Amino acid sequence: MPLNVELVAVERQIWSGEANMVIARTTEGELGILPGHIPLLGQLAEGGIVRILQESDEELVVVAHGGFLSVTERGVSILADVAEFASEIDVARAQKALESARAADEDDDDAHAAARRAESRLLAAGESV
Repeated sequence: MPLNVELVAVERQIWSGEANMVIARTTEGELGILPGHIPLLGQLAEGGIVRILQESDEELVVVAHGGFLSVTERGVSILADVAEFASEIDVARAQKALESARAADEDDDDAHAAARRAESRLLAAGESV
């Protein structure tokens, strides 16, 4: 029996369908969800990567910046502040953003957050950081 999964960001619905497994990074650590998982509510880690293994064995990779994950008997809902498919990531732009963030003042919290977002985007796109 597959999982019913819905992945939604503030600006759009990212993906909805059936999957064999969902892997998401929460503030408590990485979480793997299979059919029959106990109900839970978790906070997504900033710049976390969500992996959805579809029934066709195709893996969807999505970068989710903030939000929540809910598991109920009806399925998995992922509500992200911002999310994008790994295939939509502009690698050159993410690398440039990472370089700019790393060049900023080391006490700049916004620069640290920007660096984490850029790193997660690059990792999701299969790039090394």
